[in-house]
Amino acid sequence: MTDYLPIFVHFLLVVLLTAALLGVHTLVGRRRPSPAKLEPYESGVWPIGSSRERVPIRYYLIAMLFILFDIEAIFLYPWAVAFRDLGVAGLIEMLVFLGILLIGFVYAWQRRALEWE
Repeated sequence: MTDYLPIFVHFLLVVLLTAALLGVHTLVGRRRPSPAKLEPYESGVWPIGSSRERVPIRYYLIAMLFILFDIEAIFLYPWAVAFRDLGVAGLIEMLVFLGILLIGFVYAWQRRALEWE
């Protein structure tokens, strides 16, 4: 239990500091809404059209492929850290893993899943 005491103290300080800052902001800060401040504004561009428009399925496909390949690339870091301890067997396993990853990438490329129209 004493090993976790610094973590609990740190957590308590974070909660108290957050509460104090939000309380001071509520008491001291003024809220002055205006029509210009209440307008929606995103990414430096004023919104044009309806927000209820359908998004093409290709957007979601590219996003999922990006996440998939990004997560698989994360597995390279622990392998690189333990590379010397794993030896030749670890190298062969990683080459098989990268081969499977490359096959999936080539498949997605041939199906034109990475092209934005």
